[in-house]
Amino acid sequence: MSLQEKTLFITGASRGIGLAIARKAGSLGANVVVAAKSAVVNPKLPGTIFTAAAEVEAAGGKALAIQCDIRDEANVEAAMAQAAEHFGGIDVLVNNASAIWLRGILDTPMKRFDLMSQVNSRGTFLCAQKALPYLLKSENPHILTLAPPPNLDPKWWGSFTGYTLAKMGMSFVTLGLAEEFKGRVAVNALWPKTVIATDAINMIPGVDTNAARNAEIVADAAIAILLQKFSAATGQFYIDEDLLRENGVTDFEQYAVVPGTPLLPDFFL
Repeated sequence: MSLQEKTLFITGASRGIGLAIARKAGSLGANVVVAAKSAVVNPKLPGTIFTAAAEVEAAGGKALAIQCDIRDEANVEAAMAQAAEHFGGIDVLVNNASAIWLRGILDTPMKRFDLMSQVNSRGTFLCAQKALPYLLKSENPHILTLAPPPNLDPKWWGSFTGYTLAKMGMSFVTLGLAEEFKGRVAVNALWPKTVIATDAINMIPGVDTNAARNAEIVADAAIAILLQKFSAATGQFYIDEDLLRENGVTDFEQYAVVPGTPLLPDFFL
């Protein structure tokens, strides 16, 4: 399979993992819809939909920047329609956008809880719902969500219930979509084995990003999934390193922020 001229709709693609996937897809000749809220420069979080689109095009792909708030149903529906009209359809949805708040219940304002629920689980459901009419017309349709394997270990739930609930919501939506659209759309999830150095992680106190990997490892794993025939696998929860090893990758130091540094495992693993 090839991503040449295939259209990927990637949420949260203005920076971090979403941007890395967008850039990698662009290097393979894909059309990339950069969908995110960031249309103007934020001094705390560099990158906008326009700078990301420029990076995709510099890598060799075609890009369409769309300002999109995945909490807004009408906004998402219009963005999908615009993407499909511009590129002639949608072949892949990458649910990358996510909100994070690592606090206990007493330290979680309800506006933070609501944001995580709306962006993570509800956003994943909403984007899939609005993308599916286009995906079902594709020759090789995929939905890929950046979500962890379902995990009921109390360690994670007791540490930050709000975030765990919202993130596991993305995982459970993946399970449901995979079963409902089995044989028609490949629906899988991907999660990093180690902490990934992103701007969002940099804002979390106490996380040593020197003990992290860069986002390229997740991008390479994502592309490996999307290059499969849609009928090859669905309902899978892939781990980036494990998947890449199965695909013959042996050099993982290339992804290290500081080669040789012991790595931090990511959440939920």
